[in-house]
Amino acid sequence: MPRKKSPKQKPEDQQADGAAPVRPARKPITNLFAETNRGLLLDIVVFIANVFLMRLLTAQFIELFSQMDADDQFAKLSLGLMFSAMWILPAAGAVLKRWHFHQRRNVPTLDSPTKLAGCLFNPLFYFCLNLVISAGVMVSLGDFLFGRRGLESAAMMVPGVFAIMILTIVQTWLIYRYFSPPKQPPQSKFLRSPQSENLGDVCLFLNMLLFQVFWNLLAFADLGRPSGVVEFLVRLFILCFIALLIYFPPRMFYLAEDISRPRTWVTMLLANSPVIVRVLIGTGSSATGW
Repeated sequence: MPRKKSPKQKPEDQQADGAAPVRPARKPITNLFAETNRGLLLDIVVFIANVFLMRLLTAQFIELFSQMDADDQFAKLSLGLMFSAMWILPAAGAVLKRWHFHQRRNVPTLDSPTKLAGCLFNPLFYFCLNLVISAGVMVSLGDFLFGRRGLESAAMMVPGVFAIMILTIVQTWLIYRYFSPPKQPPQSKFLRSPQSENLGDVCLFLNMLLFQVFWNLLAFADLGRPSGVVEFLVRLFILCFIALLIYFPPRMFYLAEDISRPRTWVTMLLANSPVIVRVLIGTGSSATGW
């Protein structure tokens, strides 16, 4: 009797004996939105924002400062809320993302993949930055709520400084607790759900955009064009150093996952390049484009 022909196998189904099934490669756009590539997505979003949006937002921020000097109450409240968001958002993002981050890694996170990581992930660095931000909260909201005379009085200033110190210590602890694996799942069902990590990403993305407002202040400094190669190189070095200081704190949650990827440093530089280019070529505040 003639043998029955076996059904034809599709190329993707054909495999060697004992080999794992061949899976079709994911599309690049899908990889971009994967949880492990949120840092790359953040760098791209920041680059687009720096090209098209941040100069406008920074101009509005400068205007708020001038209105605050003129004793405008709305400006005081707006600046106070902005500084408060920069203070609250990273801690909220750390709490919302911590369980999911360690579920993906399933290992202690900071094994110092690079010497730079051991330096940058030092809590003292972030604590000092948080003190500066909390001082902005105290000055702007304190001025709005109690007035300048009330804020400058010793009865208000001393307890306020003490409270800011305690709250900043707690906030820094919440942030750096993100890097240590939890001993048990969170009791909250929401913190174990995917929506928790997505909301945490929203917090961290918003926090980064607020930091970028301060980074873009440099683009409004009319430094003029470099007088020569030496000034160009010095200016480039200083700009890259400042970019690292401003960009690292809101980026470090994702940097803990992708610091060992070479492309990470390229995309981080790309995200900051619009401001670096503006200051290097000396466009100043009179420039209309990016």
